[in-house]
Amino acid sequence: MNPIITVEQLIELQSNEDVILIDSRYGGPINDQYLEGHLEGALFVDLDRDLADIKENPADGGRHPLPTVEDFVAVLNRLGINNSSRVVIYDNNTGAFAARMWWMLRSIGHETVQVLEGGFDYAKVHYSVSSGDEKTPQSSSYKAENWNWPIASMEEVESSAKSNNHVVIDVRGEERFNGKNEPIDLIAGHIPGAINVPFVSNFKTGHQFLSSDELKKKYQEILSDVDAKQVIVHCGSGVTACHTILAMVQAQMEIPKLYVGSWSEWSRNDKSMVTAK
Repeated sequence: MNPIITVEQLIELQSNEDVILIDSRYGGPINDQYLEGHLEGALFVDLDRDLADIKENPADGGRHPLPTVEDFVAVLNRLGINNSSRVVIYDNNTGAFAARMWWMLRSIGHETVQVLEGGFDYAKVHYSVSSGDEKTPQSSSYKAENWNWPIASMEEVESSAKSNNHVVIDVRGEERFNGKNEPIDLIAGHIPGAINVPFVSNFKTGHQFLSSDELKKKYQEILSDVDAKQVIVHCGSGVTACHTILAMVQAQMEIPKLYVGSWSEWSRNDKSMVTAK
C-alpha cells in the first residue's frame, strides 16, 4: 500500500470503507488544539504518552524511546484499532510526527496504514472539522508480539558510521547538524561519519511529497552503491527519522534501520561528536 494518502483520496476512500483517523499533532498544548478543532471523527494520540516510553534520563534510549509492543497494543485497543483496520494518521503539516505511528504500526505487521499528505493544515480546507472529544470507540483486541522492522543500537551506529559499506543519515536541519543551533538537546553537532539529508527535502513544495520516482532517484544518488539494508536513519529522538523511512518506502526501496535513540541519546553518552568550531 502506498504509505501516503491525499485528502482527496481519503474523502473518496471513506465513501466506501470505514477508516480510523488518527490526530498525532505535537508541539505546544496539542490536546487543547485537538479539542478546539480536528478532522471530523479523528481520535487523538500523544507522542509522549502513547508512542514513547520516556525515561527519567534521555541518555537511556533518547527523548522518545519506543514503548514495549504490549504497551503500544494497549493504545491500539483503546483506539479501537484491530489487525484489519484501515488507519490514516495526520499531524500539523509535514507528516513527520504521523510517520512515527505509521512506522510503529508497520513494524508490528500492520499493512493498511497511511500518512495524510499535508496534515491538518491542508486537510481542514477540504475536510469537515469537529471540536471537543469524539465518541470513545469500542475497544479492540489487537494481536502483535514484536517490532519487526530493523532497529539499530548506539553501538551499531558507531561502527557503521566508520564503515565504507554503510551510510548513517541524520535527517535534522542543517543548522542542528552543523552544530550552529540546538533548540532541544544539550549539545549541538552530529555523529562523526553521518551525512545530513534533512527530512524536509522529501517535499516538492509546501505540503506535497516528491513523486516516488523523484524520491528513488534522490536516495539512490545519496546511497550510491550501498544497499538500503546497510543504511541507518536517525534524527533528534527517533521521530522525524521515520519520515525519511516513509519516503524510502514510498520510493519502493528496502527498509533502512531506525536508530531510535538518535542524537538525544548519542550526545549524552560520552560519544565522539562533531561540533561547530
